[in-house]
Amino acid sequence: MHPEILSITLFGIVAAFTPGPNNFVAFYSGFNYGIKRTLPHIVGVTLGFPFLLLCLALGLINVFKLYPLIQEILKYLGTLFLIYLAYKISFSGSTKQENKNKNPVKFIETFIFQFLNPKGVIAAVIVVSTYINPGENFVNYTTQILVLALLVSVTSITLWTFMGKFLRKFATNQKFINYFNYVMSLLLLLSIITFYL
Repeated sequence: MHPEILSITLFGIVAAFTPGPNNFVAFYSGFNYGIKRTLPHIVGVTLGFPFLLLCLALGLINVFKLYPLIQEILKYLGTLFLIYLAYKISFSGSTKQENKNKNPVKFIETFIFQFLNPKGVIAAVIVVSTYINPGENFVNYTTQILVLALLVSVTSITLWTFMGKFLRKFATNQKFINYFNYVMSLLLLLSIITFYL
């Protein structure tokens, strides 16, 4: 067992459950599309973040350390993608008929976005640089952290999706739905600001 497993778990819970791009999109998608149609997003986050951790642990973190500009470029690309996503959310069709003809964020978009998500990349870099060191326990410790990341990711993203689905019960008119989408779009944009503070 990793000697700092409790510390890693607490950090993982805070990083995963606090508001951020993945969670806002899950909340929005659960509200507008329901649980079943949000599954690709849930699976994309659940598999994408641990895969990011694995890539960093296997050497990508050294590339970031040697060329910090790459991480900056990824941050700006992630920001552009989030602005685009906020635009899509804000002006998305919100009636049931329109929702039937539209797809929420797809698995591959969500999976790839983990490498552009500033919050996720920062959290992953902290975990790998703090808790994973090359040595005889590298495989064991990395495996434990990946399993923990998978469990925390699936729990967090699913909870945010269910909260969105639950809130939908109170959406009694179109105006409420439109305002909800505007608020989610604004929160997504506000989450970008935190990456630059």
